[in-house]
Amino acid sequence: MKKNYFKLPFIILAALLSASCGKKQAPAYLQSAFVMGVQAQIRVYGAGEAAGRPVADAVLNEWKRISDEFSFSEPYSQTSLVNKQAYGEWVKVDAELLSLLQLSMDYYKLTGGAFDITFAPLWPIWKEAASSRKMPSKEDISRALANIGSAYVQIDADRKLVRFSRPVQINMGGILRAYCFVRAAQILKERAPAHPVELRLGGNMMAYGKRDWEYEVMDPFKDDKLFGKLRFSDGVVMSSSGREHFVQIEGKLYSHILDLKTGYPISDFSNLVVYLPGFDSDDFIPSAVLAVMGKEKAFGLLSKMKGTAAVWIDGSGKETVFSNSASGARWEKAKKLF
Repeated sequence: MKKNYFKLPFIILAALLSASCGKKQAPAYLQSAFVMGVQAQIRVYGAGEAAGRPVADAVLNEWKRISDEFSFSEPYSQTSLVNKQAYGEWVKVDAELLSLLQLSMDYYKLTGGAFDITFAPLWPIWKEAASSRKMPSKEDISRALANIGSAYVQIDADRKLVRFSRPVQINMGGILRAYCFVRAAQILKERAPAHPVELRLGGNMMAYGKRDWEYEVMDPFKDDKLFGKLRFSDGVVMSSSGREHFVQIEGKLYSHILDLKTGYPISDFSNLVVYLPGFDSDDFIPSAVLAVMGKEKAFGLLSKMKGTAAVWIDGSGKETVFSNSASGARWEKAKKLF
């Protein structure tokens, strides 16, 4: 039976939205919730509750379902079940989880191991480093890496079975938010709402319906300062911000995004913002995968994808802009006032 997740205490409201500097936007129906630890918002522009609520309900209910079924932190999710039972034993999974696992394995191979959903042993080491402000020892990193590796995840696709050859743990948080947009795109296509819809999930955004959309990128070193904007008519923007939760260790700033080949934060990186004209299938490239590939490889891959654009901001705050010749997105750098 389909669950109605909005019996839970999510924030639900309809509002008139105002842009900064007093410039008014069109009225919009708004619903907000927290999904996978970040804020989710659905705005249906020009719609009242009667038209806006069914769209927002459908998307947010689906996002909550994805979180409940596949999040590492949900104790009764399929992911948690697999983590508890799959070491040395085949575990049955459904077609959706199987597809997500296969995509994760593809990204592992594509990045040469830099993107790896079995990263769990490294996370507490870097949390302790951030707290103590001391670099972890090479020995601690080496021990953690010895217990990491998607090569230890075995998949029998025909029988929909998964098994671990070593006691690893899978965490697909790096792809689930992008997958939420894949599902949202399918829902919007089926419902075909008459009004433009803006979907936000953490630092990611999807725009449905032709409109002068914009995505603001804040300065990686000054949260209250605008760095620039991506403007586009519709599509998806995904962001991997290494400075969103940056840590300072021994006087140096480090990204919280780890390179799983080395066990250390990716170097010379502040932010990657990627524009895609849309999601047409279940095959998608999350920004986290592109970030760990490095700028040149990420831009090279995006150059093969029609309509894409991206902004890479390095560790010093300097941006490099990529734009496919067919892209409908344009980058505007914020003007310096002083």
